[in-house]
This record gives sequence, structure tokens and C-alpha cells, in this order.
Amino acid sequence: MNTTARFLSIAAVAAFASFGAYADEADASQFATKFETNRTRAEVAAEAATVAQTRSLEPAGSRVVTYKSTADRAAVRAQAADAVRTGQISSGEVGAL
Repeated sequence: MNTTARFLSIAAVAAFASFGAYADEADASQFATKFETNRTRAEVAAEAATVAQTRSLEPAGSRVVTYKSTADRAAVRAQAADAVRTGQISSGEVGAL
């Protein structure tokens, strides 16, 4: 049993060590894309500055639309209570299934 465990552990270490033989650069430089450009750094910075001025930093739909109500709070509560009594709307947590 001891020799079997030793043999399996040596085989596992050998298999793990063989994976290291195929390792490449740590920064994955073989996947880097090379660009050839004829624009200067100042041109790119100027374009980036104009794009930044035209874009908003707020996510789309993040502003809440405000609505100024003219309804009276007591009247709305009375209408809701009446709707619950007549069965037009449900009350409680479960609601109508």
C-alpha cells in the first residue's frame, strides 16, 4: 500500500511538472496586438477631450422623473380604503392569485 501511494504521488508530481514545460511569458505577451499608427499623442489626447465633453457620466435612466401632485392625501387614502372595501384592489401581502 505504501509503495502504491508513493508511486501515485510521484506520477502526480511528474504530470504537474510537465505542464510547466509549456509555460509562456507571465504577461501573456504572445496575445498582445501590435498597432502601427501615424497619429501623434497630442491628436489623440485632443480627440479624447472632445469626446469626454459630449458624454455624460450618469448611467442611462438614472435620473428620477419628479411629478408634482395636486391630489389631497386624505382624498387618496379614502379612495384606496373604498377600493379595498369594494374588492377592486387586494389588501395584505399575498394579494389576488
